[in-house]
Amino acid sequence: MPAITASMVAELRAKTDAPMMECKKALTEADGDMARAEEILRVKLGSKAGKAAARITAEGVVAASVDGATGALVEVNCETDFVSKNESFLAFAKACAELVARHAPADVAALSTLPLAQDSFGPTVEDVRKGLIGKIGENMTIRRFRRYAGGALAHYLHGTRIGVIVEFDGDAVAAKDVAMHVAAMKPAALSAAEVPAELVDKERKIAAEKAAESGKPAEIVAKMVEGSVQKFLKEVSLLDQVFVKATDGKQTVGQMLKDKKTTVNGFTLYVVGEGIERKADDFAAEVAAQVAAAKSQ
Repeated sequence: MPAITASMVAELRAKTDAPMMECKKALTEADGDMARAEEILRVKLGSKAGKAAARITAEGVVAASVDGATGALVEVNCETDFVSKNESFLAFAKACAELVARHAPADVAALSTLPLAQDSFGPTVEDVRKGLIGKIGENMTIRRFRRYAGGALAHYLHGTRIGVIVEFDGDAVAAKDVAMHVAAMKPAALSAAEVPAELVDKERKIAAEKAAESGKPAEIVAKMVEGSVQKFLKEVSLLDQVFVKATDGKQTVGQMLKDKKTTVNGFTLYVVGEGIERKADDFAAEVAAQVAAAKSQ
């Protein structure tokens, strides 16, 4: 059996990004055959992907791909902020956005079957995802995407955690400003009429509870509740929000767009991890579990 040298281990690690000891074990099992060792690691990394599948992915990035009237916004998640800065992870998210824009998959399952080759993994998006899970050591999921086609588009990425696409007719600069406004103010809908009913009902319930504590007559309480709901609708409706660049501090987004002869037909806002329940980690328990696992090997 040939000697397994440090340089061989380093070479295999560079190819796979697997831990040093795993690389050495694979080379030993493969009798020093680099190609065979890489195959062994691919199998082991794949098994790691299966073990990682249950772990919560509340970090990640939002990626965009916009080319003329076609564009897409994609959220891809991982477990830690550290991995969200990994070059391979970022490249995967970017590739997913480009594939959505180009091929218009019906859902995440359809996106996962599209052809993709990255970091020696493939031939599909799902194969790359599983390969990167093993290579990087964290669970990763494609959470959601939105595709636009046929209308003028403006987009804005605030770092990698917030992404916006705006579909519009009219002035491109005004539309870009709206995209930045959406990222900052996070409206729930384009107009008051489009605010989801569940949000309105929740706000109405809260307003009713507060108004009831006032001890005022029922008809006054009803007016207080309606006033609170209308105020809420203005606060969460894009066209009714005060424009972040308003010089007078009063001009609404709707007024600004009217001045610019521009119409916003719709928008999508993604904030990484929004709505995902994050696990409160017990660090001591986690360490104990890792020690127990090491002893059992």
